[in-house]
Amino acid sequence: MKALISMTIASAMLTISCSTMEKDLDNILNPLFPEGEPGGAVLVMKGDKVLYDKGFGIADLVTGAGIDGETSFNIASCSKQFTAMAVLQLAEEGKLSPEDRIVDYFPEFLDHEGADSIWKEIRIKHLMSHSSGIPDARGYLTHEQRVYGDETLATEYLRTLDHLNFTPGTQYEYINPTFVLLGQLVERVSGQEFTSYATEHLFTPAGMDRTVYFDRDHQELIPDMAHGYDSSTEGNDSHRDWYEYDFGEETFFATRPDGGIYSSTHELAKWEKALRSGKLLGKELQDEAWTAHTLVSGSRFSDYQNRPGTWYGYGWFLEKESEDSDPRCIYHTGDNGGFKALVARYPARDALIVILANRADWDRNEVKVRMETVLGLR
Repeated sequence: MKALISMTIASAMLTISCSTMEKDLDNILNPLFPEGEPGGAVLVMKGDKVLYDKGFGIADLVTGAGIDGETSFNIASCSKQFTAMAVLQLAEEGKLSPEDRIVDYFPEFLDHEGADSIWKEIRIKHLMSHSSGIPDARGYLTHEQRVYGDETLATEYLRTLDHLNFTPGTQYEYINPTFVLLGQLVERVSGQEFTSYATEHLFTPAGMDRTVYFDRDHQELIPDMAHGYDSSTEGNDSHRDWYEYDFGEETFFATRPDGGIYSSTHELAKWEKALRSGKLLGKELQDEAWTAHTLVSGSRFSDYQNRPGTWYGYGWFLEKESEDSDPRCIYHTGDNGGFKALVARYPARDALIVILANRADWDRNEVKVRMETVLGLR
């Protein structure tokens, strides 16, 4: 009888705790994503149990479709972890090594004078860790080129690259074209078109059958698609005029290895489970992806996620007490047009936070810290 009473009390405490947690998270998120406006989807998972799963606001202001855990958002640079995983899968198969020189796969980069001295030290690992020294020097492009630019346009300047910003492997500079180049590397090594490779070797094994890459000609293939939005008050702070801000308005929206995935909070929970299970990659190389390869904090070359205690692995940011400590949080952020995303995993606590939004006017790090505090992750 005592045991039964104890179990009942414990169950009641758990219910109260979950109820309090839900209320505290609602208090954080409701003001960010008001009804009738673009909003977001938020999921919290502990182990395999989803503790919080809510949608806020409108996915498409034309149709009025609401947001829930099945709504597909552009996850922007959170896509980079998938590209890094594809490269590491090919490494596990012995088809390449992170230590390989980039020009071993792209010999055309050596076709101009002085190129060898620039490219000789740049390795695959430097591209995956934002430490290559390659600048984002795409030069002058017309507005139309920037808005509708594709992978070829994003990387063609590398054929005539004439300088590096620093010695490869010594600094952090976050740029997108090098991850686009990694997608082209996957194609050359695997013999498959990049998105086909990712679908077959990443999405399908993880059970992510509603996750797709953006295709400008077939946007109808994106299930329950949200549009990204921005707004203007035009001098009237009490009224906001929302306008679409995604493909057709934002530059280089259509490049895929660096930021082209559309997915949902429910789908990214499946991704987390696949990572934990090791079904996509063996432990050794997966741990390499979550190792501190590049110090982000204090970089003079890039402000993106440049905060104390931050490193970059292969396709993921890491929050650590020190370079030698285990990461407290392994995460990535994404920003593209009106989309803003966070996918954060907490390996020691077996926890996951996913926030996908189709408006960008909220402080992601502040929200992350507040949610971590409520969830006891700090």
